[in-house]
Amino acid sequence: MKQPISITAISSISPLGFDTETIWKNYQSESHFFSKKEGNWVAQLQEHTKNEIDSLRHSNSKYKQLDDSVLFGIYSARQAIKSAGWDTKDNFGINIGSSRGATGLFETYFEDFLEHKKAQTLSSPTTTLGNISSWVAHDLQTKGPEISHSITCSTALHAMLNGVAWLNSGMCDKFLVGGSEAPLTPFTIAQMKALKIYSKESDNRPCKALDFSKTKNTMILSEAAAMACLEIGKTNKTLAQIEGIGYGTELLEHNASLSTNADCFQRSMAMALGDSNPDDVDVIVTHTPGTIKGDLAEHNAIKAIFCNKIPALTTNKLKVGHSLGASGLLSIEMAVLMLNHQTFIDIPYLEQSSPKKISKIMINAVGFGGNAVSVLLSK
Repeated sequence: MKQPISITAISSISPLGFDTETIWKNYQSESHFFSKKEGNWVAQLQEHTKNEIDSLRHSNSKYKQLDDSVLFGIYSARQAIKSAGWDTKDNFGINIGSSRGATGLFETYFEDFLEHKKAQTLSSPTTTLGNISSWVAHDLQTKGPEISHSITCSTALHAMLNGVAWLNSGMCDKFLVGGSEAPLTPFTIAQMKALKIYSKESDNRPCKALDFSKTKNTMILSEAAAMACLEIGKTNKTLAQIEGIGYGTELLEHNASLSTNADCFQRSMAMALGDSNPDDVDVIVTHTPGTIKGDLAEHNAIKAIFCNKIPALTTNKLKVGHSLGASGLLSIEMAVLMLNHQTFIDIPYLEQSSPKKISKIMINAVGFGGNAVSVLLSK
C-alpha cells in the first residue's frame, strides 16, 4: 500500500438486519436466517427490514420504478455516508457493483414482453447494471466519479480495490465502495439449481460452508447490500485500516469452478500479504459458498500460503447465505465488527482454536471464472 487507507464507515442491509447493533447481535446468535420460498431455501430480509425498503420506495415517485437491488444500494449508501459524516460537497467517488443487477425487474419486464411482444418504456434504463451507482449518486447528490461493474461474486471486493486505486492516484480523497444484490427471483434460483450447487438440506444447518466433510452442495442465495467509506490516512472515525489488497485470476477449466488448489486465491492472498508475516494474520473470513469443490479449493489455497500456521477460519454464509456480488463487502463488515469487538465468530462444526487476539484479518472473495480478491485489514 502506498499510503494508509481507512474504512471510516460501513453499512449493510441483509437478513441480519440494517443497524450495527442488531447485525452484531445476530452474528453472535446460534440461529441461521434462512427460510423457504416456493420450496427453496433462501435468505430474505426480515419483515421490519423490508418495511425500511418499502418506505424508501414510496418516498420518491421515481423510486417506485426501481429494482430492489437499487433500493438496497441507496439505503445502505445513505447510512454509510451519514456515519462517516460525508457531505455532498465532498464530491466523493462511488463504485458499486452487482453480479446480476436488476434481476426481479428484468424478469418482470421480460415476462410482459413474452406476453405482449412489446417492451415497456422504462424496461431498458431501469435494468442496466450501471443503474445502482447512477441512482446512488443521484440520491446522494455527489458530483464525483461513479462506476459500476460486474465481476460475479467478487464484485464488491473489486469495488474496494478500485476505490483504493483512485485514492492512491490522488484523483479523489474519499470513495464509497460496495455491492448490492437482489437475486431471490425464480430464474436466478433456477440457474443455481441447474448448476447442482443449491442446498437441499433438511436439517438445522441448510448451508454447511466450511464443513469440509460434507457430501452435498449447500449454497443458498441471499439478498443484501453493503457499502464502505474509504478515506486516505487515519482519522478519529477509522474502524479499520486496509493494509494490503490482492487479486488473482486463473485459466478457466470450467465455467463455474476453481482449480483444485485455487491458484487465483493463492495469488490474491500472497499479493495482499506483501511483506507482512503470514503468521501475523489472526483470522480469515473465507468466501466458501457451501459447495464441496469451492470450499475445499479455497482451503487448499490457504494451506499453501499459510503452511503450518493456518489462521482461524470463519464465514457468514452458514448464517446468511451467498449474496453474490455483495457478499465480499458483507464479509468486510463481519471482519470490521470482529476487529472492533475483539470477538471471534466461530464455526460450530469446524475443529480449530479461537485466536488469542484479533489484530489482522484477511477477507477473501471469488467469482465464476476464477477472479479472486483478498483484502488484509488491521485495527
